[in-house]
Amino acid sequence: MFFKLKGAAEIRQRTKKIRASLLRVACSWCNDTALADDLVQEALTLAFKNQHQLREVDKFESWMFSILNNCWRGHLRKLRETVDIDDIVLQDPRHTEGNIQEMQIVEKVRLAISGLPNGQRQVVTLVDLQGFSYAEVAVVLNIPVGTVMSRLNRARKALKEQLLSLKPDININDRTLRSVK
Repeated sequence: MFFKLKGAAEIRQRTKKIRASLLRVACSWCNDTALADDLVQEALTLAFKNQHQLREVDKFESWMFSILNNCWRGHLRKLRETVDIDDIVLQDPRHTEGNIQEMQIVEKVRLAISGLPNGQRQVVTLVDLQGFSYAEVAVVLNIPVGTVMSRLNRARKALKEQLLSLKPDININDRTLRSVK
């Protein structure tokens, strides 16, 4: 159970620690900071309400990402009737100071990721940006491991093609994708 952790302080600490990761992934899925924050808040609320469902404390992180995925899917279902998700213009939710060239690279990678189909975008962000294993992603997204692998393969190929076409304009190295967090 959720509260079988070492007390309220540990619960607050683990929740605080994972909130930033949840927010980062939610932002990469929806590219809207306000919506991402709402999704994370909804996920945390559901986690507290359904804390009895957490059977293994060491699975806390993947459990939280599963809840976030369910919140995201629920949001997409609500949008389906009124707005086609492919028609939404995605914008960079964060503006950072620093090297203009680096900001251009980050923008190009984010744009390339946001152009992927939702399933591929979810898998590539969880594996390559968040560091989850294929098995963990399968649990989080409630899909077979083989589907995770095939979506990731297609996503990486699509990203590679898009980013290699930019290479003459911008110096993109092999670690670019992992540095976009």
